[in-house]
Amino acid sequence: MENKVILHIPHSSTNIPMMDGYVVDGKSLENEMLKLTDWYTDDLFYSEEDEMIKAEFSRIFCDPERFTDDSQEVMAQFGMGVLYEKNDVGEIIRNVTPAFKEKVLNEYYWKHHHRFSDAVNTQLAQFGKALIIDCHSYPSIPLMRDLDQNKERPDFNIGTDAFHTPKHLIDLSIEFFINAGYTLGIDWPYKGCIVPLTYYNKNKNVASIMLEINRGLYLKEPTNEKSEKYIEIKKVTADFIKTIKSSL
Repeated sequence: MENKVILHIPHSSTNIPMMDGYVVDGKSLENEMLKLTDWYTDDLFYSEEDEMIKAEFSRIFCDPERFTDDSQEVMAQFGMGVLYEKNDVGEIIRNVTPAFKEKVLNEYYWKHHHRFSDAVNTQLAQFGKALIIDCHSYPSIPLMRDLDQNKERPDFNIGTDAFHTPKHLIDLSIEFFINAGYTLGIDWPYKGCIVPLTYYNKNKNVASIMLEINRGLYLKEPTNEKSEKYIEIKKVTADFIKTIKSSL
């Protein structure tokens, strides 16, 4: 038995389980989904040997990487907290009541996080340590609501946490992408990485790093059609997972 990397895949789904509260038509939601979905990250990061924790609902229904408390969530000011009420350009897409928010959190958000926490618990119980890779992609051109509007974006981006990302993981990532011939942003254009709240800032044996892939590498943007480099990028991603896993 060997350690498994926990691959957290929060934004690849296009499933909207309930249409309650939406005030826009299906076409509007499809357009927003095209912009915001981390297309094919469940396939790009696929690993038979590791633990994949995938959200089975679209981020425009419920975003499992946002804080549930709006006062803690920077994107809540744009109407894009844990339950999106506005789209990327600031138009209202859904009315969310406190009762509906509680229902979605209980039936979807917390169930996802319980699976995530259980995966970390299992690794800690068996090996005394756990390693998370937070799996994302991003558009080559910044979204309206992106906090970083620099149009010169790297091929890949790693997100780190001062407590949970050991320096050797950062160094391994830099060396890997230099050798692979790709540019790498460190906490740019996106920063941070996910850790279950139970362990956040409490247990250094839970290590985490985020990998974001520039969609311009594998999609024919602005569509979600795969480009001719898709297989190449999938291999690069698999090799990155193996490289990070070697640090366990």
